[in-house]
Amino acid sequence: MTHHIENLVEKHTRYEVLPFGGIEEAVLEHVPRDEVRVTVTTSPKKGLEPTLDLAERLARHGYTVVPHLAARHVRDVAHLSEIVDRMRGAGADDVLVLAGDADEPAGEFDGSLPLLRALAELGNPFPNVGITGYPESHAFISDTTTIQSMFAKEAFATYIVSQICFDPQITADWAAAVWERGTRLPIHVGLPGPVARTKLLRISAQVGVGDSIRFLKKRNGWLKRSLSSSFDPDPLVTGLGEALGEEQPNIAGFHMFTFNQVADTERWRQERVASTAATR
Repeated sequence: MTHHIENLVEKHTRYEVLPFGGIEEAVLEHVPRDEVRVTVTTSPKKGLEPTLDLAERLARHGYTVVPHLAARHVRDVAHLSEIVDRMRGAGADDVLVLAGDADEPAGEFDGSLPLLRALAELGNPFPNVGITGYPESHAFISDTTTIQSMFAKEAFATYIVSQICFDPQITADWAAAVWERGTRLPIHVGLPGPVARTKLLRISAQVGVGDSIRFLKKRNGWLKRSLSSSFDPDPLVTGLGEALGEEQPNIAGFHMFTFNQVADTERWRQERVASTAATR
């Protein structure tokens, strides 16, 4: 396990939260403002407004926020300009752009690439722009399409957030392949926080990481454990460090999918940092 990976856990971890009731209070109570960026997802049913509202409120509390801009929820360039003004007004300098899971586009943006182009035409108002990457197959999109899409979006982005993958070797091989293809964008590795296994299995099947779920069951004896117990991210972090071997130049941090279990996620992070410090 390299010190590089442990340094990323300590200093380069982002928490993804869902804009649901009670999350603002949970973040205020458990998440340190000066150590963790908070990214705010977009609900397919509720649209962008809860995302923007929560981002504004957390920013007023002193957090560095990263709103998710789900393209299929943006009506047109005028709407996008309003969103930009609100988020820049809140102090946001970073957004994660993705297509979103709405069944039908709200307007002219049917995917993330057109929205990225529109942001560029607005003068690149955010210094940091993230896009998504898929170490495994996407649930609804072919591998060829996801690969081509990521490289098409590269010119408009400053970093990549990877989807959850439970096989560290797959993630390491994918990161190396991205680098070898000439993409030098830093990658924030998607990592689930401590969450009930039943919820994690259900969500993982929905987003298309079934192959590595099967790997996880074989390697870590999932079926012998209570499905009501929480997932432990430690084996994934340790496994990624081992799979990467020497320091990987494009691995920049971790994007923690907290599923709003921010207290448990922060407790895990602090315990990991303390354990690493004790062995140095």
